[in-house]
Amino acid sequence: MDDSNQKLKLILDNMNKVMIGKEETATLSLVALLAEGHVLLEDVPGVGKTMMIRTLAKLIGGDFKRIQFTPDLLPSDITGVSIYNPKTLDFEFHRGPIFGNVILADEINRTSPKTQSSLLEAMEEGSVTVDGQTLQLSKPFFVMATQNPIEHEGTYPLPEAQLDRFLLKMKMGYPAPAAELEMLQRQSHTNPLETISPVIDHAELVQMQREAKEVHVEQNILGYIVEIVQASRKHPSLTLGISPRGALALMHASKAYAYIQGRSYVVPDDVKYLAPHVLAHRMLVTPEARYAGQQSTDILQQMMQKMHIPVQKEFHYET
Repeated sequence: MDDSNQKLKLILDNMNKVMIGKEETATLSLVALLAEGHVLLEDVPGVGKTMMIRTLAKLIGGDFKRIQFTPDLLPSDITGVSIYNPKTLDFEFHRGPIFGNVILADEINRTSPKTQSSLLEAMEEGSVTVDGQTLQLSKPFFVMATQNPIEHEGTYPLPEAQLDRFLLKMKMGYPAPAAELEMLQRQSHTNPLETISPVIDHAELVQMQREAKEVHVEQNILGYIVEIVQASRKHPSLTLGISPRGALALMHASKAYAYIQGRSYVVPDDVKYLAPHVLAHRMLVTPEARYAGQQSTDILQQMMQKMHIPVQKEFHYET
């Protein structure tokens, strides 16, 4: 695990060189990748969403594909299409961009629900169905979908059932003045992507994903996760609580985060730190609470403040 931990630190260091002042965003992206989940990134244009995922793809030696979602995009534009070859007198399947390793689904809320569902099926099943035939996607397979929160005209907001399929939802935000100044200085002559090279290959990443799954979670911490999701289903300010998929997502994300920290076990602080990123987008606030200015993150924080954090035991697992 020591060698893996050093390589993960090197990946984060390189991401932080390209994306200055975005350490948390880089870490959360790596958490999702190791947990074999996907990310929904909601932010304004120009904050570096594309740069970040291109950097991650390059560092893991992955095949990067970008899909620009537009109102006229068809499911076949994502999955691929069968084209008749007059020479062979047969149909040949031409693979779409979904068969890459790292996929940027840009402005996912700008396309129709039918096209959105073709991407979400691939995310959930790890495969696509074309002409009645199921085709497995490449491994590793990681999707980062983006949506613009300030433009609503001509958009198709993701329903709650589809939001639930994303392991994490996060925002990058604008950089701090010092970070933005450093960014200008670094990029005045060179593209930062040109200064980095792959740190791991596909086989190493898949092995890391397996090792992250083996991270130990104590029974009391599992109980803490269950207490959180159960409380959300009874909260008067929520019309939709956290699903069982959300509980699983928090457990897997906590394992991945502990693995990045070089531990073979999860501590309560892992769960507490990740809960807003993993759970808040799975909760639906009542109109009354929303009118009062409450957001799902506020309600989640209020719930967790009332809960007893499990006492961390003395762990003797090898790190």
